[in-house]
Amino acid sequence: MKRIALGVQYVGTAWNGYQKQPARDTVQDQLEIALEKFACTPVATTCAGRTDAGVHAIEQVVHFDTDLSRAMQSWVRGVNAFLPDSIVVRWAAEVPPDAQGNEFHARFSARSRTYRYVLYNHPNPSALLADRAGWVFRPLDVERMREGARHLIGTHDFSSFRASGCQARSPVKDMHEVSVERHGDLIVFTVRASAFLHHMVRNIVGALIYVGQGRNEPDWIEHVLNSRDRDAAAPTFMPDGLYLAKIEYDPKWGLPQEEGAPLPWL
Repeated sequence: MKRIALGVQYVGTAWNGYQKQPARDTVQDQLEIALEKFACTPVATTCAGRTDAGVHAIEQVVHFDTDLSRAMQSWVRGVNAFLPDSIVVRWAAEVPPDAQGNEFHARFSARSRTYRYVLYNHPNPSALLADRAGWVFRPLDVERMREGARHLIGTHDFSSFRASGCQARSPVKDMHEVSVERHGDLIVFTVRASAFLHHMVRNIVGALIYVGQGRNEPDWIEHVLNSRDRDAAAPTFMPDGLYLAKIEYDPKWGLPQEEGAPLPWL
């Protein structure tokens, strides 16, 4: 048996999240249907991180085991032939065990995960950015949001930014980066952590928007974080502008990963 890793990119608008559902209307369902058609046998996949309905991926990483001998480019082109246009396999790589005999695992081998949230900040919505970016019509102060974001860096209990239905064993995560950059009318939030809780990024973005609008001071973020109370934070922000951007692995695995652009459609 060989372990194959895939880099998968998708627009999540039409799909009910990543994880398989009985209605088979998710990204994982569509990927496994395509793999089965190409391989002529059922193929079970494991992903680096599940995404919600409406959330996109610049580069999701999945793995599966197979005894088939196919060129890696065949796994790309062959599987893409059976996928809808909104889901694309970008690369494939065989990942043998390391020198110690450890197997690569899309989820458990990941060192960190990076999400980007793209926000359109303009008095009027944009038809061209519908479903691809969040929208706030009130002016936002990026410097205030940056100041608030600094309170999130480090190892913290992120219960205040956790969905009620979150199934993670622990709310404690290592936050490596929270940056806020303006590109004209677009604001891009980049959030990198060891792992994320359910709705964590969208809840962080919603809280920073409150700060950017002047509804709360930047140090309110620290108060929300320390309260460990979801009711103390802002409402969960819309999924439209959220992108799973990058999964970081040890270079020993040799994955041909791509660098995600700050503005994913460019």
